[in-house]
Amino acid sequence: MSTSMIPQVEELILTSYESMYRLAYSYVRKEEDAMDIVQESAYKAIKNASTLRNPKHLKTWLWRIVINTSIDFIRNRQEELSGDLPIEPATEDQYPDFDTIEALNILNEQERAVIILRFFEDKKIRDVANIMGQSPNTIKSTLYRSLKKLKIKLSEGELLYEG
Repeated sequence: MSTSMIPQVEELILTSYESMYRLAYSYVRKEEDAMDIVQESAYKAIKNASTLRNPKHLKTWLWRIVINTSIDFIRNRQEELSGDLPIEPATEDQYPDFDTIEALNILNEQERAVIILRFFEDKKIRDVANIMGQSPNTIKSTLYRSLKKLKIKLSEGELLYEG
C-alpha cells in the first residue's frame, strides 16, 4: 500500500470511528481512555499505511491496530497502577450488564477479543478469523471455549442470588 492510499485509510477511520470506539471501550470501560485509544490507533494507521501489503485487508488491519493498542494501553496502565482499575459509574441512559462485563475479565486477551468482535461488534466468524490472523476453526474453538467459561462464571452468580 503506497502513501496514495492514505485517503482510503482516513476514510475508513472516519466511517469506522464508532465501531473502533466500541471495541476500545469494551477493553478499557472508560470513555476517555477509549477515545485516546481510537486516536492513537488512527495515528498508527495513517503513519503506517505504507506497510499494508494488500489493500483488501485494510479493515482487518485497522481492527488489529485497535485491539493491539487497547491491549498495550491496559498493560501500560497495569504497570503504572498498583491494584485494580476502578469501574466507572454508569452515566444516564447507560445500563451495562456488570455481571457480563466482569465475567469478561476471566478470559485471556485472545478469548476476550473473539467474544467482543463476534458479539459486541457482530462480526462473522470468518471476519473475526481474518482480524485475528487465525483460521475460522481456531476462532470457533476459542469462541466455544470462551462461552463455556463465561457460562460457568455467570452461573456462579446466579447460585449466589438463589441462596
